[in-house]
Amino acid sequence: MPGSYRFFASSERSKRHGGAYTDNFAYSATAIKATICRRIKPVKNNGITRRDWLIRTGGAAAAAALLTQGVDAGSPSDNPPAQTVSQGAAPPTPQDADRVRRMKWWHEAKFGMFIHWGLYSVLGRHEWVMENEGIPVAEYAPLAKQFKPKPFPARDWAKIACETGMRYMVMTTKHHEGFCHFDTKTTDYCSPKQGPGRDLVREYVDAARAENLRVGFYYSLMDWHHPDGARCATDEDARKRLVEYIHTHIRELLSNYGKIDILWYDVAWPLDAAGWESERMNKMVFELQPDIIVNNRNKLPGDFSTPEQQITADKEGRAWESCMTLNDSWGYQRADDDWKSPRRVIRNLISCARDGGNYLLNIGPRSDGVVPEESVRALTEVGQWMRRNGDTIYNSDPCQPRRSNYASFTRKGNTLYMHVHFWPGDYVVVAGLQAQVKSARLFASGESITFQQDEFRVRLTGLPVEAPDHPVTTIALECDAQPTQDNIFVRKEKPRDGV
Repeated sequence: MPGSYRFFASSERSKRHGGAYTDNFAYSATAIKATICRRIKPVKNNGITRRDWLIRTGGAAAAAALLTQGVDAGSPSDNPPAQTVSQGAAPPTPQDADRVRRMKWWHEAKFGMFIHWGLYSVLGRHEWVMENEGIPVAEYAPLAKQFKPKPFPARDWAKIACETGMRYMVMTTKHHEGFCHFDTKTTDYCSPKQGPGRDLVREYVDAARAENLRVGFYYSLMDWHHPDGARCATDEDARKRLVEYIHTHIRELLSNYGKIDILWYDVAWPLDAAGWESERMNKMVFELQPDIIVNNRNKLPGDFSTPEQQITADKEGRAWESCMTLNDSWGYQRADDDWKSPRRVIRNLISCARDGGNYLLNIGPRSDGVVPEESVRALTEVGQWMRRNGDTIYNSDPCQPRRSNYASFTRKGNTLYMHVHFWPGDYVVVAGLQAQVKSARLFASGESITFQQDEFRVRLTGLPVEAPDHPVTTIALECDAQPTQDNIFVRKEKPRDGV
């Protein structure tokens, strides 16, 4: 399981450590300029007129207020204010430029598949069953002989990922239980020498590449099987042995399978970065795989942050990826039936893309490698939606508008995509839009939509009473500038009748 041990009920109601979603991101100077330059007078479709709203709102000061007051403290938790532009940012370094190069594909991809698979899948009682049920190593280890997956299950996973619209995969090569899915010289506790009788990482890599998917390796630093896995915290000789063991695994993984795109560390317990010799670890990683990207879970910043079971943009403006389960378990848990709906998955993906992040969605295959039918059913519907609407997600730009009771937003350039998840009827409205709408259409069909716009709202009319797409209908609004939203302006300036 990524991160330390936690339970979450579902993405609709999960809050890490009791907090709320923050979904913040650093906003661009381009957006500030666009905001300063326009307010909108009453208009109809292409007959839009406007006046310079600087006279009305006080110029740059109002633009700054827009960015910090777009939503007040009383607004819904999934509609927080955008961050203001950071001041005094350090100039880019050659390392920054190299990171931009390495991560370009990842930022464009937006959507990936996580796979948690291990001996815990034999028991079907959650991936933390070894610790949570206090199972001794001597009792747990024989599961390795019982673990006998069907031939090439990763081919099915890769096909599901591709058909769902995912662009990359990340598989557990070693989870906390310590069992290695790869061929290693360090231990017999690995798939080629146990029940599977073959290198399961090799099968996974080959399957991902056959579907033109990028390849990621998850690797847990924490190890419940290794005799030094806990005493390394207090015994220097034990620490050195464990570090050599772990570093050897990483070297093997990044030397024996060709080009690897992502290294996804997890759970550094019980050592810190110095204890794991993480600087040396990452130096080796980049020497072996110059184009790889790494996460932040070996106690170094890495290339991207990893919020777990929540959607939270990195507050420092770094790249980030939200990893989530389809139910409440990472590994296969037979009794866990708290499945996310396709609509919830799509809404989560939209929220990640809106704020410049990625969405890494997990499957937990059974011990034979078969993906639970509930997962397949949900991902199939997500994939159908992505085939119609994926261009509103892939390579999208950070998007400031977010305030609606029934929709969420993504953006590419000056085009705002309104994703309506609760279809309200024959019209929909966006309030506080700070750009002229030039045209509107249903994205999937291309059908034009009639609209009226004034300085307070855009009203899209003549729509079907029933949602024309399922489970989310997307409307494309072509604007004359980068779209931003200011609901506080609407609240303050909208004409009010007397009491």
